[in-house]
Amino acid sequence: MTSVEVTDKQDTILITGGAGFIGSNFVLYMLDKYPNYKIVNLDALTYAGNLNNLSTVENNSNYTFVHGDICDRSLIQSLFDKYSPKYVINFAAESHVDRSISNPQLFLETNISGTQVLLDACKKNWIDAGISQSEVKFLQVSTDEVYGSLGEEGYFTESTPLAPNSPYSASKASADMFVRAYNETYGLNVNITRCSNNYGPFQFPEKLIPLIISNALADKDLPVYGDGLNIRDWLYVGDHCSAIDVVLHNGKSGEVYNVGGFNEKTNIDIVKIILKELGKPESLIKYVTDRLGHDKRYAIDPTKIKDELGWEPTVMFDEGIKLSIQWYLTNKEWLENVHSGEYSNNKF
Repeated sequence: MTSVEVTDKQDTILITGGAGFIGSNFVLYMLDKYPNYKIVNLDALTYAGNLNNLSTVENNSNYTFVHGDICDRSLIQSLFDKYSPKYVINFAAESHVDRSISNPQLFLETNISGTQVLLDACKKNWIDAGISQSEVKFLQVSTDEVYGSLGEEGYFTESTPLAPNSPYSASKASADMFVRAYNETYGLNVNITRCSNNYGPFQFPEKLIPLIISNALADKDLPVYGDGLNIRDWLYVGDHCSAIDVVLHNGKSGEVYNVGGFNEKTNIDIVKIILKELGKPESLIKYVTDRLGHDKRYAIDPTKIKDELGWEPTVMFDEGIKLSIQWYLTNKEWLENVHSGEYSNNKF
């Protein structure tokens, strides 16, 4: 993998949504790898935000948590005034497709308006202040869902037209377009990463893998949408963190980088793998009416990030799923603390 160069100066990274699944993993990754960075973590602590994910670093002198909303312009400006961040990495987003179907407005507010607030702050405090764009960067963490649905063959590349099919993916695609526009219009130094489905430690149990693990351990039904043959490309969260790290430090301004692992699996295969690992019967599987607008297949081509930045995944699915299952078995108290009855009704 291409080496990442950093200076001896202790700079600040503003991470939004750092108490969520991917964000908290990234905070831990960066604090462990880079003692020359201070991390400011802004999170609204909605239902999926969990400070327990970061309990091991809460007393780290290089880490600061701020409770707040990315839509709050005055708060965002105060963070720039106080910490003068060199980088802003936006993980903050409403992310569950089912919730976007029932409440699209919330996704518009957080995912689109919140991103624009952050971009405005970067423009004001970097570009308008005369700071060289080679010294700063805004990184938008996006999703492969902005590309829509694939047929049985082919892969999403960075040049694939955006064709979002759910309110969630539409909000993420819109945010990506704002990020691109601030680069084209104002010259803001930006990157966008679009990743495939993440899995691993600290994932909230509304998502497929932790929910199936949780329900199976409790011998509850495992609702599966439609025929269960929807296909996703799976990426271990630690590999995603290393990809963001490389793009942050070495990504070319204005570029999009797809991050995937060539780990395509059907949803029903995922469920059966977990049941086998846990020694639970397939009779727990319950097929239910399919989700509205359920995309059939996602698959990422990560050739660009490999060829240009030297990144490639190191954890293949057979290893990653065992690591994930073991983590949830070892951290049952964490799972019990965040799990509630409503999530047992989620379907995939």
